[in-house]
Amino acid sequence: MEIFSPTGSALSANQQALETSEIAAAAMTARMCLPDIEEKDKPKRRPIPDHVPRMEVELTPGADACADCGGRLRRIGEDVTEELEYIPGRFIVNRIVRPRLTCACCEKFVQSPLPSRPIERGRPGPGLLAHVLVSKYADHLPLYRQSQIFDREGLDLDRSTLADWVGKTTALLEPVADAIGRHVLSAEAIFADDTPISMLAPGSGKTQTARLWTYARDERPWGGAAAPAAWYRFSGDRKGQHPKDHLARFRGWMHADGYAGFEDLYRTGAIREVACMAHVRRKFVDIHRSQGSPIAEQAISRIAQLYAVEKEARGSPPDVRVELRKAHAAPVFEDLEVWLTMQLTTISGKSPLAAAIRYALTRMERLRPYLDNGILELDNNAAERGMRAIALGRKNYLFVGSEAGGKAAAIAYTLIETAKLNAVDPHAWLADTLARIPDYKITKVDELLPWRWKG
Repeated sequence: MEIFSPTGSALSANQQALETSEIAAAAMTARMCLPDIEEKDKPKRRPIPDHVPRMEVELTPGADACADCGGRLRRIGEDVTEELEYIPGRFIVNRIVRPRLTCACCEKFVQSPLPSRPIERGRPGPGLLAHVLVSKYADHLPLYRQSQIFDREGLDLDRSTLADWVGKTTALLEPVADAIGRHVLSAEAIFADDTPISMLAPGSGKTQTARLWTYARDERPWGGAAAPAAWYRFSGDRKGQHPKDHLARFRGWMHADGYAGFEDLYRTGAIREVACMAHVRRKFVDIHRSQGSPIAEQAISRIAQLYAVEKEARGSPPDVRVELRKAHAAPVFEDLEVWLTMQLTTISGKSPLAAAIRYALTRMERLRPYLDNGILELDNNAAERGMRAIALGRKNYLFVGSEAGGKAAAIAYTLIETAKLNAVDPHAWLADTLARIPDYKITKVDELLPWRWKG
């Protein structure tokens, strides 16, 4: 996702789009190798400054004798690879030394292979790549600001280099994000929401409204054993076909707002809707703040009684939650519905308050299933919480530069927000995962999920 400061130095639209345009290009070529810096015809990389501490690791074949003839191996030189790494709080350079050996008898050449790295022939270590991702998508630091911070450390890492790393890193981690998505969609009940974000329209210099969608799984309120997770998807618009594609394999309950694009999902009965009381309450809160309406105030008070029951029920098994709701919430719910219907007869039908009441009555009918099902919630806050990171980041973002940049953001948010939901340090987990995933079998990718990580 492109991040730009709405204040500060003035940048043209093309300059502002540079960061995610570069991410898009990197994502499209994520599997390609970086240039071989040893070829004489190609430009040399600038060396990592000497002031950055070095940690030397020597990789030897492990045998003193030739595997073919048993002759003695003698050292004829060495190859040194420097990897810039980040350990929370400081930078280091891993100096990987690989001696070149040859057999004194048969002249066979022997050398340990260079370990697999997140970016083939790339300079950054997994910890540094994790640091860039977490800084951008958890701490909301645009790449140009990160570049400025690195520059103060004496490290020449321009924005285009960082964008290349983001594109290639998210492409490498996409199978993990996909595994999180499968975990979310295997739930009996999920939470869905979306939020707008501007995207640069190709060739026009103008922006269009794109969307980031989130689908969350959280069974903690009823003591479920499954790990909480949030799966993000990006689309260039808000057409209902997008959630239809995202949820093609899902069967179960979905907590959501009243977005009309979800209606097609409910028609077959494969996905059953649960409305959101928080949206209902929010409309009355807005009216009370602007008009001081006593009817709105009383509606808020009645809704608060429903939330008091939920507070008591939190963490209890589904059957206990149903008992509590039937005993204490159902009467309040029914009375609220009757009371709201009566209030409509006492106020102007064209007033904002009447609109809020009509909305409430429509949504309450679709909220009723929560009373009889202990795995359901009174609201969609689990999904809305998943959008907070994006809302915070949007203070620094103006737009994404392309659909590929939006996809990279969705992958990064999936990984980072799911780690946070499981009380896992995103940087530590991502650094370890990036170190392991280049050699990992795709069939075992579920082993890399954050809730299975042992730091």
